[in-house]
Amino acid sequence: MGWSEYEVSLKIIREFVNQYVRTRARDIDRGAYPRDIIRKLGELNFLAPTLPPEFGGAGADTLTHILVVEELARASPGVATIMEIQSSMIAENIYHNGTKRMKEEILPKVAAGEVIVAFALSEPCCGSDAAAIRTRAEKIGGEWVINGHKMWITNGHYADYYLVAARTGPREARHKAITVFLLKRSNCVETSPIEVMGVRGTGTAEVKFNNCAASDDDIVGEVNGGWKVIVDTLNVGRTAISGVAVGIARGAFEEALKWARNRELFDRKLIEFQNTQFELAEMYASIETAKTLAYYAAYLYDINSPGFLIMSHVAKLQTARIAVDVTRRAVQIEGGFGYSKESKAEMFYRDAKILEIGEGTNEVMKYVIYKLIEKGQ
Repeated sequence: MGWSEYEVSLKIIREFVNQYVRTRARDIDRGAYPRDIIRKLGELNFLAPTLPPEFGGAGADTLTHILVVEELARASPGVATIMEIQSSMIAENIYHNGTKRMKEEILPKVAAGEVIVAFALSEPCCGSDAAAIRTRAEKIGGEWVINGHKMWITNGHYADYYLVAARTGPREARHKAITVFLLKRSNCVETSPIEVMGVRGTGTAEVKFNNCAASDDDIVGEVNGGWKVIVDTLNVGRTAISGVAVGIARGAFEEALKWARNRELFDRKLIEFQNTQFELAEMYASIETAKTLAYYAAYLYDINSPGFLIMSHVAKLQTARIAVDVTRRAVQIEGGFGYSKESKAEMFYRDAKILEIGEGTNEVMKYVIYKLIEKGQ
């Protein structure tokens, strides 16, 4: 694709953001779940843009996905996070690993935003050590019965389905005895909302599964083959969340630049001070670095390069750091106003922190990168 083709998508998504997202960003930050916005994204075929058109996507490449996520995050990181998960971690997962029934009956509804699916992996015992999960699925009388306790689940409070990772063998088997199920919400699911520091309005919740029934047709991938499904999902998700990082950094930078151009200090505009100029230059350079990493990781995924794996982790690690640093600088430039709830930079600062934790902490990224270096990748 030439850049002119990407510009067409950018024009559409920017108009969408200005019309539907920017005016609602504060309400979403206060906790309002933007289900109507998600549905409107689906109507544009931009909720899961990389899916083929017959499933409700736009047949776009991964860079288009990153650009859409980035533009959403410039206005509302909460909306961008929901979209990123619904697309890269759910829709793509079902498309590549789901059953024929899932693809025909559920996937188009996911892409349209008619149903919301939560990725239910983390547990009170196990965040970074996902292979130690305790949620269990047992085969009883021809059906699976799922019991367990998930934590920090984005979309969890409002989900219609859950992509649940459950243990289907002994705990000592760790990642070799995990299976992923696509479980429809019913009375067996209990959710409790969790108030979080940032990316509010994403329905983050504690989720409990109490004797939930599932069939073999609800398995995503294979029995005891869930670890590959999880890892592949997270690798793509880490690339997509790098786009969220770029969007957050850009949004904070734009707010700080506007403030510096208008704020008067000692009979001068704040932007006339060299220190302010240097800060803005550092922020801009960092954002361009983050863009390069995110876009390059997307490119490597699209060409099926073996270098994608390590680059997805590098992009996740570095863009998260950059987003936190750029938003911190934006708050500092705005001073007292930046510390108030009136400041959008303050919102971006809170939202940025999850990027160093969710979908793999900075520490996990460094661990994996080193392991891949040792393998010669």
